[in-house]
Amino acid sequence: MTAIWTEGLYAYYGTTAAVNGLDLTVADGTTFGFLGPNGAGKTTTISMLTTLLKPTAGRAEVAGFDVVTQPTEVRRRIGIVFQESTLDLDLTAAENLRFQADLCGLGRLEARGTIAEMLDMMDLSARSNIPVRQFSTGLRRRLEIARGLLGAPRILFLDEPTTGLDAQTRAAVWDYLGRLRQERGITVFFTTHQLEEAEHCDRIAIFDKGKVVTEGTPAELKSIIGADLVVLHTEDDPRAVENLSGRFGLTAELAPHGLRLRVSNGPALVPQLCTGLGVTVRSVTITSPTLDDVFLHHTGFEIRDSTSARTLSNIGEGLR
Repeated sequence: MTAIWTEGLYAYYGTTAAVNGLDLTVADGTTFGFLGPNGAGKTTTISMLTTLLKPTAGRAEVAGFDVVTQPTEVRRRIGIVFQESTLDLDLTAAENLRFQADLCGLGRLEARGTIAEMLDMMDLSARSNIPVRQFSTGLRRRLEIARGLLGAPRILFLDEPTTGLDAQTRAAVWDYLGRLRQERGITVFFTTHQLEEAEHCDRIAIFDKGKVVTEGTPAELKSIIGADLVVLHTEDDPRAVENLSGRFGLTAELAPHGLRLRVSNGPALVPQLCTGLGVTVRSVTITSPTLDDVFLHHTGFEIRDSTSARTLSNIGEGLR
């Protein structure tokens, strides 16, 4: 079954297309990620799919319902975790969830049991009566995920779910998300510019300038690159480049910190290079294809460079 479907979806801000003709299909029960830099249109897409923003053109269905003509039916079947925290800091964890339960129309007895279940799932039971103001960023994010799950949603939307979290807390959040998907079979749709997070997906759509550039499983996308990156530093790099071509038939790129080449089996080649290159090899690193390589392959720049550039551009706009 299809959890999310869009066709020719557009969102304009003035004359600028934040989302530019999006065609998308997300299967039920999968974890689907939008990977792209800040400013790519990811949050705008989630806003349309969750009925917070009306599309300029095109169609979108979530859980089988049209986001424009049937918004109430869509909202009954989704949970949302926003990029920015929306918790009431003066309420306790349990009180925040109780308020959400009222919005979801849960009866008192049902709400009590569901709230206890959510707090237990997120390892927050011992903190249920503590004001959220005393929570760390990681604890608040876990509480927000619990709140998003209160109405037993069929689809959980998460916009940059681990922004600002340390590596250990990010890993814990993804552990919780993996468990709830296994236990409840829900669809998880999230946006990120963190390449490491995208590895948690069943499928990834690389998203840039309002468009899906490419889509597939992490393994499928990395197979597009299809080769290991070998970086060599030798006593004479220019000569090593010539010898790689003459002796091994390989083309290498001379870089500031050594030379780079792509080969199908780096670990097998390196011993041959060390003995047969004719130049002393001082250091070698081998890197398997990454999602950053995929992003670079399709867009011409690394996602981190893109994120920095767009952030600086936004700062510049704000100073004008």
